[in-house]
Amino acid sequence: MTALTLSGVTKAFGSAQVLRGVDLHVPARSLTAVLGPSGCGKTTLLRLVAGFDDPDAGMIALGGETVVGAGRPRPPQHRRVGYVPQEGALFPHLSVAANVGFGLARRQRSAGRVGELLELVGLSPALASRHPHELSGGQQQRVALARALAPRPSIVLLDEPFSSLDAGLRESTRRAVADALVAAEATAVLVTHDQAEALSLADQVAVMRNGRLVQLAAPEIVYQSPSDAGVAGFVGEAVLLPASVSNGYATCELGSLAVRGTVSGPVSGQVRILLRPEQLLLSDSGAGVEARVRDVSYFGHDASVRLELVAGGTEVLARVAGHERPRPGSLVRLTVTGEALAYPAGTVPAGTVPTGVILTPSSS
Repeated sequence: MTALTLSGVTKAFGSAQVLRGVDLHVPARSLTAVLGPSGCGKTTLLRLVAGFDDPDAGMIALGGETVVGAGRPRPPQHRRVGYVPQEGALFPHLSVAANVGFGLARRQRSAGRVGELLELVGLSPALASRHPHELSGGQQQRVALARALAPRPSIVLLDEPFSSLDAGLRESTRRAVADALVAAEATAVLVTHDQAEALSLADQVAVMRNGRLVQLAAPEIVYQSPSDAGVAGFVGEAVLLPASVSNGYATCELGSLAVRGTVSGPVSGQVRILLRPEQLLLSDSGAGVEARVRDVSYFGHDASVRLELVAGGTEVLARVAGHERPRPGSLVRLTVTGEALAYPAGTVPAGTVPTGVILTPSSS
C-alpha cells in the first residue's frame, strides 16, 4: 500500500481561506484521523487528496508519485483513491453485490471478489442480493467501504462515515470498518469531529483548527500532551487554572502540584495548568481542597461531577465511576493525582478566561 504526503497545501474559496499551509504525512498501512470542528477544512482536505478539487498551492504525493504540484494535477480516476462519503451514497436501484462490484471488471465480479469483500467488512454474502433500503445504516456503511476497497485503492478516504448512525450502531460499525482496513492492509484517512472516534481508532491523530494542522501525534500523545489548551479542550474535557511554577511544582487553587512542561519545553513563572477530570479524586473527608458538588451528569459507566471550590468559588470538573458519584449539594475533598501540564500564560488561546475555566469539546 501507499503513503500519503501533503506539503504546504493551501485552498481558498473566494475570500474564505479554508486551508493554510497544511503539512501531513500518513504512513502506509496506517489509519490517520483528521479531527476538528465543522468548517476547519477537514472535508476540503479529503477532496484535494481525491482530486475532486485542486489546491491553490502545495504538493500532494501518493507513494513516490506526485499527483499535485508537479505540472498538471493527476485526474481523480487515475489516483486509485477509494472514497467513502458521509451517507455512503449507495446506488438505490442496485443490489449490494452490484454496488460493491460497480468499479470492478466483469471477470473480477465473477471470480468471487464481491463475496470476499462482504466477508472482509463483516457482512454475510447472503446479503448480496438485497438492496440498500433493506439494510441497516451500519450495514450500508460497510457496503460503502467494501465498494471503496474493491479496486484495491492506494488509499481510502472516509468522510465522517459514522455520524448519521445511532449510538448503538456507531461503535460496532466503526470497529468493523477499522478491522476491515487492517485486514486489507489499507492506508486510510478518516475525517471526524468525534474525539472518542479519533482516539479509539487511529494510529495517529491530526488536529485541525482554522485551516491549520495544530498537532499530529499518536492518540495518547494528543490526549496526554496537547499542543495547546484549544487542542486539550477539543480532544476531551479539561480544567485550566492559573498557577505559579517553581522547581517543578505549580502552586494553584488545588494546592501544590507536580508539573510538566508542554511539548515546546519546560516552563516556569506564571502559567496556566491543565488537568484532565479523571485526575481529580473525590473523598468524603481527609486531605485535599474542600468543594461543593454543583451537579452530576451520570453516564452509567462513569459520571462527570461539576464542583465549586469553597475557597474562591472556582468551578472544576471531575470524572468518577458511575457507582461512586456524589450527591449534588454535598461537600467533598479534592486531591489531584499525576502531573499537571503547564502552558506559558501568553500561549493560552484568546477567548479563554484567566481565572479558571472548564474546557469541553463544545467550547473550544
